Amino acid sequence: MWHLINEERCYKNVILPKKNKFSMVPTVYCKLHYIIGLLLLPMITSAHNCQHFHPKADEVVHGVRIETADSLHPQQSTHSIHKRSTVTADQPLRILLFYDESVFRLDEDKFELINNTVLPEAVQFWEQALMVRETKGVIRLNRKCNSTQVFVKNGLTHCIDNCKKVTMCGEVEVPKEHLDVCRVCNATGQNCRNDESTQAGEGIENADFIFYVSARQTERCHKGLTVAYAAHCQQEAHLDRPIAGHANLCPESISTKPQELQTLLSTVKHEILHALGFSVSLYAFFRDDEGRPRTPRKPDTGKPYLNEKLQIHQWSNETIRKVVRENWAVRGGHVRKVVDMMVTPRVVAEVRNHFDCPLLEGAELEDQGGEGTSLTHWEKRILENEAMTGTHTQSPVFSRITLALMEDSGWYRANYSMAAPLSWGKGLGCNFVMRSCKEWIQANNGRGRSIHPFCSKVKQDPLQTECTDDRNSVALCNLIRHDYELPKKYQNFDSINHVKSGEEGYYGGSVSLADHCPYIQEFTWRSKNVIVRGSHCRFVENNPKPEKNFALESYGIGSKCFDHSDFMWEERSCHQTREWQHWGSGCYKSNAVDTHQCERLAASWRDHMSAMP
Repeated sequence: MWHLINEERCYKNVILPKKNKFSMVPTVYCKLHYIIGLLLLPMITSAHNCQHFHPKADEVVHGVRIETADSLHPQQSTHSIHKRSTVTADQPLRILLFYDESVFRLDEDKFELINNTVLPEAVQFWEQALMVRETKGVIRLNRKCNSTQVFVKNGLTHCIDNCKKVTMCGEVEVPKEHLDVCRVCNATGQNCRNDESTQAGEGIENADFIFYVSARQTERCHKGLTVAYAAHCQQEAHLDRPIAGHANLCPESISTKPQELQTLLSTVKHEILHALGFSVSLYAFFRDDEGRPRTPRKPDTGKPYLNEKLQIHQWSNETIRKVVRENWAVRGGHVRKVVDMMVTPRVVAEVRNHFDCPLLEGAELEDQGGEGTSLTHWEKRILENEAMTGTHTQSPVFSRITLALMEDSGWYRANYSMAAPLSWGKGLGCNFVMRSCKEWIQANNGRGRSIHPFCSKVKQDPLQTECTDDRNSVALCNLIRHDYELPKKYQNFDSINHVKSGEEGYYGGSVSLADHCPYIQEFTWRSKNVIVRGSHCRFVENNPKPEKNFALESYGIGSKCFDHSDFMWEERSCHQTREWQHWGSGCYKSNAVDTHQCERLAASWRDHMSAMP
């Protein structure tokens, strides 16, 4: 509870806003002042960097025969066109999990978390969010061939001479019970037959997608902050929908801390979606509402043409189109910026509605991060905490935009009630979504308006924290000085307060995928690079230890972030006065029932703090 302290009397160990003579302050212990400053370092970090290692064209097995409610003849042409009235995706998606033995070798607490909470909840989410054409009968996956060349006879895939002895899906060996018989032809496509040394397995019943899960500390796990990665491995013959996929969980990166559960869960949902359709390896196979390919197919193979450079099938302009921004504002002038836009109909409608920009051509795809990140995620600058951006930084959500993309694949119907609200960029218009953050910041500063969601306060000691716009977290502006001058197209300031003229090119947001545009971001406190606690208000685990809770914060369900004052707090005892290392905002219990009430309460609190004598 806050109480009044009279500065003129000798009170031991209290913290006061530096300006005020009388204020509401908590009691503290002076001897701990240096401990928090030296040992607990606020760090703005990404919780998960997605490295979606999309499969190359020759790594994916095509032509898996399945029966659906509208296709009871599995040998029919893969180019079949059906009206939407007869091709209905109206059955909830059914995902079957199959564990590799490595999953059972996880530490007991990690296994229980993954098996009992993370995977069941992630799978259930997509089963509720997506509907498909119901699969009838059993699924038998195709065996991999030793050669990259195959023959298709009567709708059945045949290898040249023989099949591989083992068929893999990611790091997992596909059980023989899940495989069809091996079919082979000779090198000229003659003498096609079943390999009598193999037989068809029992197959998988009551499923539309088989998801093979492993938990191996692979080389990929050591790249960035990778927690998991996933992809599809086989596609069905009728409409090219991915029918099987894999995910590998990186054991050393799995956290069992309660406050990190939601991020882990979101990461696994994210990776599952790569396997289900949100992948640069699958865009070329998207279909329209009538089942027609959005991308032309080669007459001899029935597949889209190959992009030799990327070694994936090339999509058409009906799916992704390049758009040129001729006058992209940067420090000292303008550059020409080329962006890749997802231009399928539902995606276009959703992004135009979200940003309130009728001129917007589509949803911008990520152009950084290299293979595994670019083109296979949304652009971080304009969709910061959408869960299908290339790195999770704070409060990820799966929005209507992502569900629209899955529906535009032609394989699913989306249940939009499962989408979470996305506040980032909501209603900010064409000037926000079609122009650089440099232009947005400069224009709004010139008009005396808020530059949110961007910011311009350099992160430096002593740290002044703020609140996120939704008041769910204590946050910092992630504008930092880099060790090198940023590329011209990512230099977003002509001038910065307290930064020497000529050095602006070294300053930018810490998240490179956001084009180094600085914004307000949650953070974690770390000790010796180990996370001690986070800054999100809802998690009781984020409470400071009582002896270090200088501002009497209270994290937990119902807590919201409130600003203290614009003045640095200082620590006082009978013999000395020291400035506090971090100040500006904190999490406290709130009875506000909605955002507007919370804002009124926050304004009243801030006015009270600032009006103190």
